[in-house]
Amino acid sequence: MASGNAIRGSRVGAGPMGEAERGESAPRSRISFWCANKHETRPSFAAEAVIPDTWDCPRCGFPAGQDEHNPPAPSRNEPYKTHLAYVRERRTDADGEAILAEALAKLRGEI
Repeated sequence: MASGNAIRGSRVGAGPMGEAERGESAPRSRISFWCANKHETRPSFAAEAVIPDTWDCPRCGFPAGQDEHNPPAPSRNEPYKTHLAYVRERRTDADGEAILAEALAKLRGEI
């Protein structure tokens, strides 16, 4: 049984689209970038665009540069810190003992 959809398997605006319908493409240039893992990335830039010094590698995420033999060094990622690690950076063990003693005294009703 037919579903009643006359334009099955198509979408609005579908059809052959060429330069004749869209207009001429802007002049472009492809620039090679290499990361520390020797991956090559070739993004396309407009001819008059300013080319960046680095580009993120889509395969590994490392920064990539235009010099194949001297790529930029990968950035160093800091490990995730817990809340307790941040507290330990700000307070000494003696401070922690004092705060704990004060909190326990409040709970016991001594203060």
